[in-house]
Order: sequence, then C-alpha cells, then structure tokens
Amino acid sequence: MPETYQYEISYGKVAVPVYRAYAAPLTGLAPLPESNFTGRTNNLFALEVDVEVFGDNFLPAYTEGDNSNIVATDSMKNFILRQSLAYDGATLEGLLHWLGTQFLLAYAQMHTLRLSGRELAFTPAQVARVAGFGASDVLLNRSHDDYATAWIDFTRANDSVVLSNHHCGRVNMQLLKITGSAFTKFVRDGYTTLPERGDRPLFIALDVFWRYTNVADMLAAGPGYIAAEQVRDVIASVFDGFVSESIQHLVHEMGMRLLARFPQMAEVSFDAQNRTRDPVAASETDPRVRVYSDPFSAYGSIRLTMRRG
Repeated sequence: MPETYQYEISYGKVAVPVYRAYAAPLTGLAPLPESNFTGRTNNLFALEVDVEVFGDNFLPAYTEGDNSNIVATDSMKNFILRQSLAYDGATLEGLLHWLGTQFLLAYAQMHTLRLSGRELAFTPAQVARVAGFGASDVLLNRSHDDYATAWIDFTRANDSVVLSNHHCGRVNMQLLKITGSAFTKFVRDGYTTLPERGDRPLFIALDVFWRYTNVADMLAAGPGYIAAEQVRDVIASVFDGFVSESIQHLVHEMGMRLLARFPQMAEVSFDAQNRTRDPVAASETDPRVRVYSDPFSAYGSIRLTMRRG
C-alpha cells in the first residue's frame, strides 16, 4: 500500500519595495504626555511588503507539477505596486488591509493569505532654503533605526473577505542609559560569576508588538489608531524614568504604561535582549566616571506578553 503524507504549504513574494509619493497624511491622533508625535505628512510613504498564500488547492503544483491554481509571484509583485497607487489611506496597516482585500477579490485561487509590511523610515532633512531652490522635500534614510511593522491575515467567508488575525509592532529599538537599573538577589551557585549591581548602565535591544481589541480602530487612522511612533516614545519615557530591578521588571512597567495609555490595545508583548556593556575601569576620584566595553557575544533574552483580563 503506498505511503500517504500530510502537507503544510504556502508560497508568496517577499520584500516588495513600495515608495508611494503623497499618500494621505496621518492626522487626528490622540495626544500622549510622553510623545510629541501628532502625525506625519506621508509625502513619502515607503515600505516593504510580503504576501504569503496558504491552502491546499495548489498542492498539485508540488505533487504533480500542475500550476493551474498558481498565481505567479511576479504577478503578486506587480499587483502590490499597482494597488498601492489606489490606496487612499495613511497607515501601514491600512495599506496591508487594502492589499489583502484586493488580492482575495481579484484571485479566486487564493483562499487564505497573510500580508506583512515593514516601514522604510525616512526623516526630513533640516536644510536651509535658498531663494529659487529647495522646492522638493529632502529626505534622509533611517533604515538602520527602529521601524514599524505589521501583519494581517485574511480568509474567505462565503463571498466576503474576513480579517482573521493581526499583529502590529515597533522593532529594532536600542535603548541605553548609564544609571537607574539594578540586578541583585538572583540565584547564586558554583556557576555564578556575575556580580550583583545595585546601579548599572543598561543597554537593551527591544521589539514590541500589540493587537487591537477592535480592528476598526486599527483601520480608521483616527483617535483610536495606535501610532508606532507614540509607542516608541512611551517606551523611551519609561526606560528613562523607571528605576528597575531587572529587565523583566522594566518590560512589565512598559506594558503597564502602554495598556494604560492605549485602552484600545488588547495585548502587548516584548522581546528584549540584554546588551549591557561590561565594566572595565573606574575613576578613583569619581566613581561615576567609568569605561565599558562590548560584552561576551551571547546575550540574555527576555520575553513578556500581557493581555487584558
């Protein structure tokens, strides 16, 4: 009797670069005490988009070489680029929702898919305007900095397109302060070489993700929308002002603050890496004056998810 198999399959297009000029501006955000971010012009709306298609109707492409239910990934790329021109909104999540909906409306061969996006961050240059020149926006690349990200899952329900899941985030943040962090009273045994530190410089890499209670807030781009820039600023404010006993203690305080500031946020999660530098030398006359260097390449990993009860 021939052996049978179970399959999990998907295919798609990854990292389609989109540079949309003069998208709708992002306005109407609720103000926060920790953030000066109130919106953006979106004169340049730049991101990378992934599309991943799931299902078993295109399994014959794998097992038999039958491509009759396969939409070419090159067609997906062109679809993303052309449909981005038709998008009339102001947010990364809104564009992903538009693209996912249009994909399922256009292609009956697609049953379930995920649209993902990563902001390509640019910031206006501070340049002096000279009479007769400088009519165009000057933008500087900030791709090495933190950026917004999101993914949205779509499926079919009868003749309708359903948003079945979502995840928003701000990733690649790097935060450093030279005081206001401790790590003491941890388990000590024969393997312990780390000294207790009542006050230490703290350097962490941090990704934060969240989900909405009501996806309508995510798509409306109004007072209920959670701007990734505001999330970043709240995190930076907590990092600056909160004296923590550990990174676990710190990310919990960040989660408490974010859930308080954004009642529309149903869940927040953190992925933190301890990148704290190792002390090398200290001044004999002023203990604040110290030299640090890069630590051993391995790093501590701290994760936390908080959901409303």
